[in-house]
Amino acid sequence: MNKIKTGDQVIVIAGKDKGKQGSVTKILNNGRCFVSGVQIIKRHTKPNPNAGVAGGVVEKEASIDMSNISILNPSSKKADKVTFKVLEDGSKVRIFKSSGKEIK
Repeated sequence: MNKIKTGDQVIVIAGKDKGKQGSVTKILNNGRCFVSGVQIIKRHTKPNPNAGVAGGVVEKEASIDMSNISILNPSSKKADKVTFKVLEDGSKVRIFKSSGKEIK
């Protein structure tokens, strides 16, 4: 079970976008992920009329390393650590380390 999953609200804790918040849109296998509104880069693309691509300078999101983000605790509005807890029925859930509340 991963500490950060797709759809989690995260905050950037290191890098050029430090302090920005967003939602995890995709997680890659190499320890990187895509966060909405974070790590925006510019790509120069050639026009391709067959595919309907106009071309020019396109702004898109690049992947960010998982070590540079932390999950956002909605009650304290700050970055928090994640730990796991095994319930009585044997299922494993993620909880915030500071408050002990379950992550939805």
